[in-house]
Amino acid sequence: MAVDLSELLVIGVSTRALFNLEVENDLFQSQGIAAFRAYQLEKEEELLAPGTAFYLVKSLLELNKIAHKKIVEVVVMSRNSAETGFRVLNSIEQHQLDITRVAFTGGEPLSPYIEAYDIDLFLSKDSTEVQRVIDSKKCAAAYLYAPPTDFNPIDTRVKIAFDADAVLFSEESEYRYKTEGLDSFQDYEKEHENDALNEGPFAKLLIKLSKIQEHFPMEIEHSPLRLAIVTARSAPSHKRVIKTLRKWGVYVDEVYFLGGLAKDHVLEAFGAHIFFDDQDTHLQSTSLVVPSGKVPYETDSPLDQLQKNKDN
Repeated sequence: MAVDLSELLVIGVSTRALFNLEVENDLFQSQGIAAFRAYQLEKEEELLAPGTAFYLVKSLLELNKIAHKKIVEVVVMSRNSAETGFRVLNSIEQHQLDITRVAFTGGEPLSPYIEAYDIDLFLSKDSTEVQRVIDSKKCAAAYLYAPPTDFNPIDTRVKIAFDADAVLFSEESEYRYKTEGLDSFQDYEKEHENDALNEGPFAKLLIKLSKIQEHFPMEIEHSPLRLAIVTARSAPSHKRVIKTLRKWGVYVDEVYFLGGLAKDHVLEAFGAHIFFDDQDTHLQSTSLVVPSGKVPYETDSPLDQLQKNKDN
């Protein structure tokens, strides 16, 4: 009988996102598959160091020990073959990660297998794969920056932080801000504060994260899974965010309306296991203090076109 993963939070993570495989990737790019295969076989028993997504994955899996039932499943996804990926399997075992599902595609793209594994969030260091998943609208996806130096969270709670516009919410408001200016954006948001914002690429993920909090034995205020929104919004555009979350039935533990202040200090204080944003200008600084992932715009969306025109 087929296994039903629909009520679990399912994370699809690439091997380069889970472990530090940059030396191996550089070798593959410069010398080809034969040299890469030989290197992986030689180093098969050598433990791989944590990558950007490692502590998020490890901490999420620990939630299964606290909840009333299993709530998190992790699928390791890789373009390795089973042969070259054996080192990854050994490292999963040595790091004591409760991961049982693996996809080794032998050089084929990963994105076609997102639906087959019921993935809710796909994390990768391959921007092309992430873009394919975002364009397919099958699940949330992010391209991961290099991990911050010496990141090792001591808080046993899992902490996930999100930007608001173009991540949790659609890109409409951000597009208005970028094309019409701050005054027009704020006037519109205040006028429409009772209208829920449309869902963005990470909306369904946030809703699912909020739902799995119901399976912990403690009150939601003391949940071992803490969710935060860290946004450049400020008054008078802030109320629409809170009212939208209420209409979605979502509980978010912490919300920071920064009004243009830098995000890195807030995220460092929050202790995020990961932060998702759509803009490199924020991620370049946040990635130095907390694991960070870029949420790309859909190809040929208004914001994508705006960014392309700016770059040209």
